[in-house]
Amino acid sequence: MDEESMWKGFYEKLQQQKSVDEQIHDTRMDYRNMHYLRKSAYINGQWVNAESKAVFPVLNPADDKVIAEIPDMDAADAKRAIAAATESFRTWKYTTAKDRAAILRRWYDLCVKNQDHLAEIITAEAGKPLAEAKGEIVYGSSFLEFFADTARHINGEVIPSPWPNKQIMLTRQPLGVVSVITPWNFPFAMITRKVGALLAAGCTCVIKPAEDTPLTALAAVQLAEEAGFPKGIINVVTASRKNAPIVGKVLCEDANVGCISFTGSTHVGKILYGMAAKGVKRVSLELGGNCPFIVFPSADINHAVEQAMMAKFRNNGQACVGANRFLIHADIFDAFVEAFKNKIMEKCIIGPGYKAGVTCGPLINLEQATKVKSLVEDACGKGANVVIGGKPAPKHGTKFYESTILTDVKPEMKIYGEEIFGPVAVCHKFNTEEEVLEIANSTRTGLGSYVFTRDLGQAFRMSQKLEFGMVAINDGVLSAAEPAFGGIKESGIGREGSKHGVEEYTDIKYTLFSALDK
Repeated sequence: MDEESMWKGFYEKLQQQKSVDEQIHDTRMDYRNMHYLRKSAYINGQWVNAESKAVFPVLNPADDKVIAEIPDMDAADAKRAIAAATESFRTWKYTTAKDRAAILRRWYDLCVKNQDHLAEIITAEAGKPLAEAKGEIVYGSSFLEFFADTARHINGEVIPSPWPNKQIMLTRQPLGVVSVITPWNFPFAMITRKVGALLAAGCTCVIKPAEDTPLTALAAVQLAEEAGFPKGIINVVTASRKNAPIVGKVLCEDANVGCISFTGSTHVGKILYGMAAKGVKRVSLELGGNCPFIVFPSADINHAVEQAMMAKFRNNGQACVGANRFLIHADIFDAFVEAFKNKIMEKCIIGPGYKAGVTCGPLINLEQATKVKSLVEDACGKGANVVIGGKPAPKHGTKFYESTILTDVKPEMKIYGEEIFGPVAVCHKFNTEEEVLEIANSTRTGLGSYVFTRDLGQAFRMSQKLEFGMVAINDGVLSAAEPAFGGIKESGIGREGSKHGVEEYTDIKYTLFSALDK
């Protein structure tokens, strides 16, 4: 199943299907019986504790219950993991592409086989509805499958020489140890997208998962171990929010690290970029979004609204490519907003992710819930209009927020230019193509964008003139293993997915063969 089909059927499946497993989870989640729930970090092929023996709790955002306590590692533990990855790179870089492909394929097979167990952990620690968590496993596993194939096609070049009796050859070689720092919103897919690519290239890694969602990373690596990766190839260092900065500093500045691969906020990305610059290290940064969703009068409004639901409310709005600004032509503005409101009333069902039928789980933590509440209150206090929602949903828990539409939002409101990362759709009117381009491009971020039009010429113009790394025409889903995912401006450096995602983790070596006539 491709990701587009998966997400398009997501809401319907949630309301139509209630498996026995989901009905059991309506009442409770039994953490004790979760398969692949690991409570140790993973260094050099061993499940280990922090040298200090410190631990920190991982909470279920739906009810704040402790799922597990895991190692709270520090700089010394990070250095231990880097040393293991450095030593293993000495041999892993010489494995054949065929061998790397085979082991990646085994990891893919195990993830698919255990997708229900992995999804259960995602739902517990990230709050996603169980069906959506299963969708993430399908999506994330697709990267392992793709990179297993790509490993055998990392090709070089033979270039015609400008000199007689000489030959020029370019080869791609793995660049070394990669520090992988992943976010909480897609705790499985962000690991497979990065780690699958770097392993295919012949690199090794140290993973620092987000402190809110480390259990998914540990489960994924348990399956990698079962797939047969040699010790030290993949390492996982877990750390609390308190220790994350010191661990991150080591992962960026240690002399044995060749690249930092990070997905997260632009603010944190700039900090890591500065640290990496001290050692002139390679970086792969996928940062903030603030994506526009543009609807022209020629668009099919019903189709645009269906796609808007996926672009906005997937993971309850907590996605870097989530639509942030809905720019709707004045001629169809009222019709679009009304249809959007009706679809939200029908499809957005709030509750804990393990409860059957729920489509909108909690926000990840109190900080995020407070931010969303504050942005909406600021806008409403300055004259914004609430079409639907607009407030927390405390009967479900402390981190739930109603699916919301705001109109009449002005530039002086914080929500106008800030990435929301929550279930709030801000709808603006525009009148001309030139006007909407100016509004859409008036941001320092440039990740994804969405355009809905039946005018082919207009579609090509928007693709050319939108200052974003990705443009989706008449679709609300951008991500897949095959295309190159990434942004421009302050939305990042480099690309993930596709063959370009593998090449991020290689260096080009130029070899000159001379005196061939001697």
